[in-house]
Amino acid sequence: MTTAPLSPRPTRAGLVLLDPGAGRVLRIIVLQYNPDTLTRTLQPQGMGEEPGDRLEALRLKGPPHETLRVEAELDATDQLEFPKRNPVVAQYGLFPALAALEGLVYPGSGQLLGEDLLARFGTIEVAPVEVPLSLFVWSRNRILPVRVTEFSVTEEAFDTSLNPVRAKVTLGLRVLSVDDLGFDHRGGSLYLLYQRQKERFAAMTTDATPGALGVQAIPGG
Repeated sequence: MTTAPLSPRPTRAGLVLLDPGAGRVLRIIVLQYNPDTLTRTLQPQGMGEEPGDRLEALRLKGPPHETLRVEAELDATDQLEFPKRNPVVAQYGLFPALAALEGLVYPGSGQLLGEDLLARFGTIEVAPVEVPLSLFVWSRNRILPVRVTEFSVTEEAFDTSLNPVRAKVTLGLRVLSVDDLGFDHRGGSLYLLYQRQKERFAAMTTDATPGALGVQAIPGG
């Protein structure tokens, strides 16, 4: 199917890896196809969870714990029709694309070797490896600092060399808020921008009247 010359280019979802200190972009992973669904779950951080706690019933400790779940599809079939244009895909199928995504949950091998070297020299305590800051980008209105909490791959088709050529990737993500990163962290600043964007959208809604709910007035209002 050909695309009309004036058709708008669709926005693609993806992930960006940042150096958390310098803010330098280390890698951009663009999803081949935008997922059909984005499942979001918000768990409020309320005070006064115990019945009868009157002083805390209307208080919030902080932003809600937000989790995301997406299923991304990858398909190299079309690219394999033109191997000279896509030599990497022709030789390795989806291995490079899958490896880029799986890198979200692996510390670098160089970091692991560095930790092992420190341990061999008698360092008492080796701090866990700090990985790049991951951003989930779903349009310009949703740029979220996240941590991958779930990653599964279903490889569905293979070429003659057993390279995967069609796959589905399920990603579970937890949004990192200022509670996780702090206000001075680059990711914390990005989270505040995300929350302010929500507040701007909420302000665009039209206030309803009590009549829309089938009542003349709110009792006590």
